[in-house]
Amino acid sequence: MEYVNDFLNNSVLFTALISWFAAQLLKVVFTFIWSRKFDFKRFVGSGGMPSSHSSFVVSLATAVGLVEGFASTMFAVSVVVAMVVMYDAAGVRRAAGMQARILNKIVDEWGKEDFSVTERKLKELLGHTPIEVVAGAVLGIMIAVIRHG
Repeated sequence: MEYVNDFLNNSVLFTALISWFAAQLLKVVFTFIWSRKFDFKRFVGSGGMPSSHSSFVVSLATAVGLVEGFASTMFAVSVVVAMVVMYDAAGVRRAAGMQARILNKIVDEWGKEDFSVTERKLKELLGHTPIEVVAGAVLGIMIAVIRHG
């Protein structure tokens, strides 16, 4: 039972979860501002403004630095993980989303919208623009500083 108590009292973990939640909530808000309609799928979806992946890992790294120290091994590990996640969000996943958009267009035009080959339309909003990644990172830093600074 001590492990459960430790888990529930892990302020660094909850900082990261709060940051993820805030980023996902902001996606719904920004989608509403830009399109004038609520799309609650944005709350659980990937891609969009701000990057919840970036917010999640950067808040984790910042909180670890503030709690354990910026010279700690745990801070170094969390920064490296954050860099990999942010690179993946703006690079690999964004490229996959762009490819999905092109493939969907090919199927639309060539197959008369017959998605039987793929079962359904491919998901296009996978990755992030660099500004979405930076916005997520800034959000993560702000939340970690508010909670641990």
